[in-house]
Amino acid sequence: ASFTISPRMVDNITVMIKLRPGVSPSCQIRVKNVIRSELKIKPGENVTFTFTCSTPEKHFIMEIQKNIDCVSGPCPFGDVHLYPPGLPRLNRTFIWDVKASTKAGLELKFSTPWLRQIEPGEMCPDFVSYNINSCIDMATVNIGTFCRNGSVSRVKLLGGVVMSLHLPWDSPLTTSGFNIANRASIKRLCIIESILKGESSITLMSPNYPLGFPEDELMTWQFVVPSNMRASVFFHNYSLSNCERKEERVEYYIPGSLSNPEVFKLSDSQPANIAGSFNLSLQGCDQDAQNPGILRLLFQVVVQHPQIDENVTHLVDLSKEWNMTVTIHFEGWPRHIPLMSEPICLICKDPRTCDRVLTLVSGAVYKISFLCKDLSRLRITAEKGISCVDLRWCQKKIYSLSVPKAITQLPIRLHKFIWKLLAPDLINIEITSPSLKLHQHVPEQRCNTSYSYSIASATPETELNVGVFCPGGSIEKIQMRNNITISLKTFSKGFLNESNHQDLKMSFVPHIKDECTFTVSPDPKAKVYLQTPNWPYGLPPYVSISWYILVPRKQVARLGFSRDRMGIACETGRAYVNIKEETLGAEETVCREDELLPEPRNMYHNFWVNVSNCKPVDKTQLTLQFWVTFADKQIDLGVILAVVAGAGVLTAIGLTVCCVKKKKKKNQNPMVGVYNPNVNTQVPGKQGLFTKGRKNNESHVYAVIDDAMVYGHLLKESNGSVAPEVDVYRPFDGPIGSLPPSPPPLSFRKDVKRSSNAEEPPPLTDTDHDTYTFAHQKSGQSEDNGGTNEKNNGDMSVSLLENKEQDGLVE
Repeated sequence: ASFTISPRMVDNITVMIKLRPGVSPSCQIRVKNVIRSELKIKPGENVTFTFTCSTPEKHFIMEIQKNIDCVSGPCPFGDVHLYPPGLPRLNRTFIWDVKASTKAGLELKFSTPWLRQIEPGEMCPDFVSYNINSCIDMATVNIGTFCRNGSVSRVKLLGGVVMSLHLPWDSPLTTSGFNIANRASIKRLCIIESILKGESSITLMSPNYPLGFPEDELMTWQFVVPSNMRASVFFHNYSLSNCERKEERVEYYIPGSLSNPEVFKLSDSQPANIAGSFNLSLQGCDQDAQNPGILRLLFQVVVQHPQIDENVTHLVDLSKEWNMTVTIHFEGWPRHIPLMSEPICLICKDPRTCDRVLTLVSGAVYKISFLCKDLSRLRITAEKGISCVDLRWCQKKIYSLSVPKAITQLPIRLHKFIWKLLAPDLINIEITSPSLKLHQHVPEQRCNTSYSYSIASATPETELNVGVFCPGGSIEKIQMRNNITISLKTFSKGFLNESNHQDLKMSFVPHIKDECTFTVSPDPKAKVYLQTPNWPYGLPPYVSISWYILVPRKQVARLGFSRDRMGIACETGRAYVNIKEETLGAEETVCREDELLPEPRNMYHNFWVNVSNCKPVDKTQLTLQFWVTFADKQIDLGVILAVVAGAGVLTAIGLTVCCVKKKKKKNQNPMVGVYNPNVNTQVPGKQGLFTKGRKNNESHVYAVIDDAMVYGHLLKESNGSVAPEVDVYRPFDGPIGSLPPSPPPLSFRKDVKRSSNAEEPPPLTDTDHDTYTFAHQKSGQSEDNGGTNEKNNGDMSVSLLENKEQDGLVE
């Protein structure tokens, strides 16, 4: 197909057809059998041409430029048409270059649906875009790039203007969509008018954005807003230049305001909740010639209906709080930044100071209100710091870790409350939950409450995520070294009801041995799972964790591990699991990382579980989980009979001794079974409590009864002779107390019982042996005593006191 273009001389239009950038010249233009790659048609010319290919729109673009001189002659004001007609279907750009005096103003008025400003590099959905440049003397300023379907209705400029309209080759548009009018001088760079109808949000930029706004220039945005609507301004991106004189600022003219114009810095929170129309002006300054910097601004205007509770204020009293901040924000803050087109929720601390995010600090009282249709889109995040400098003062104080009512009474859901607990060296932190207790969130027993606590400690050397906990468990107390962060996170609206029952407390305590110690008092009817911190990533190297499990008196605990090995290999040091009951004579079970973990076992007293890590080799981590269940103690019938028989024998002996004492009343020699009350009756073994050594006093000597006629039938051997026997007392010298067990030194590990199911007595120490002499008949030994001696491999050197302790273990 051939095309004929003949622009009139009076129109002053030039048409230019040229190859698209980056396209090879495989298609050409033929004019009177002459092949060329571009074609320029000047005013008054008449040119007919064809293309050598069937798809010229893939190879060529076209520019149609019209020059308008409003300086030397009258301006052709009115609608702007797309001339000349009959143009080929190519991507085309219409350019209107209007030259005008700076003493006059030009107005570009756009027909509906008006325009919407876009950022540089952004594309319009229909690929139809307008670009406006202002020309003052020899300087050109890019006012902005716009798409159709927006709110910008007019642009007034000082001096000349270069207006461009970009159309794709298949665009059906046949009109320019704007007209040019003459106006009086506006005394500023430009005025952009935006008409906002109904709820809407628009984004605007300063001229030359993202480059700098012209030096010492002034421009204005006029916003036409219905009087029954509310407008708010938000600055999202700005920078300041280096000023020598004046100050960069924005000025608001708000009808009805008593302080027009209202002046703000760009760094200030901008006005919000503005009723009706208003103007916003940007003023530059005289810049430093050596280092001018850049003044630029991108901002958003949001128009909303006034809320039903617009005049309702909420009192937030933080006057009695200390070192605390409360931030009210949109959901997802700060990671998620909502799109400017999304519905907006504003928090106002006074009628004109509103923002999407509002931070309140302790020590003050606030009256806040909300401009938001759906308050469920808002959240609260609070943070409070508690520190201790002098343990003598803060050790006596118990701090409540509960959410203040000033926060829970707001109609906004609490997202997170963070306590940052700071303790110096040699001072540790104790967290307690006296009534609710804490439940550790583990895969087998997940939290299903409306909130949970995430507890972590952090130092420059070690970060330890202790775990996630919720109320209603078995952990009464957690003691930790280092600085602690506790984050309360809510999951549902039910927290408002449950918040009244919070009982988490903390205090500062003296230094502890382990990085973390748990005190656990399980529900006897429940199975409790406990796991090491930093799950599932593993304990940090050389970290030691302990659990102190309380066992009710009439219950027996069953302890078991969820797997049979620790599952790590050590590069440096050894990893250990230590288990020990807190009772006299209790053995300590030690298991190394290369050994099997203990089989499930019964624990009759309060006991410790300690896990100590080594430095694992790469790709192996120490993660352990164990469980505890409870059952009622079952006393064996044979044990009951033995106890009854033993009690009968002791009663008979006691009666006999009483008779002996009564018969020998006149004899001043002490009787057997009568212990000297004038000596220290402290349990042997703690010898430091005696003022006189056992070898140097007679507190351990009993006289042998010489009157065999009284109860000799109880002492006779099978041959009728009386043979006193010597017994040896060995005092207990093992560890016992409220401290967790520690892995024994490597040189002594061979003497410590490894994990096994056999029950053996603790080794006896080679301390002083105090000799007690008793006369008794071997053949008359009770069955219970015989079992004890048999357990000790026939050794008769077990004291009555130690037999009593072993009997107590059975109970």
